[in-house]
Amino acid sequence: YFGLQESQVPLIVIQTNDGQKYLKPNLDADQIAPWVKEYKEGKVPPFRKSEPIPEENNEPVKVVVADSLQDMVFNSGKNVLLEFYAPWCGHCKKLAPILDEVAVSYQNDADVVIAKFDATANDIPGDTFEVQGYPTVFFRSASGKTVPYEGDRTKEDIVDFIENNRDKAAPKETVKEESGKDEL
Repeated sequence: YFGLQESQVPLIVIQTNDGQKYLKPNLDADQIAPWVKEYKEGKVPPFRKSEPIPEENNEPVKVVVADSLQDMVFNSGKNVLLEFYAPWCGHCKKLAPILDEVAVSYQNDADVVIAKFDATANDIPGDTFEVQGYPTVFFRSASGKTVPYEGDRTKEDIVDFIENNRDKAAPKETVKEESGKDEL
């Protein structure tokens, strides 16, 4: 649940009522009181469970982890369809090839990203995404509107949903030519 490693022991963890976690790994007994004092003063940053950011992320469906969520989803300026999944989930395994097809169909559209987030290995920001089961899919438009996807799990329905909720790219300025008579 906390995403801890054997190498971090002994450690201390504080979890607040809102789900924030604060962690002090490799703890010596004389560090407990000073660390708790720093925590009470608001000087300890929250701990976030995250897989490492992938060095290569060139599959059609992009991998998002807790540490890359800000860059890839919130601050990307793109329209992002994000699946929260569990590796052991049968429904997620059925959805994976469909999301691959959707991602392939958007490969030439730089404004749309299809992504997946292993919810068992990364902390989900509960203030933005409410994930009760797997798979849970959200769409975040380039302008920041977040909408849950509740449609059928078909390529066509997912593409229609993206097209209906996406922000279009800023229109390129076009020079309108006056229609008139050509004179020779």
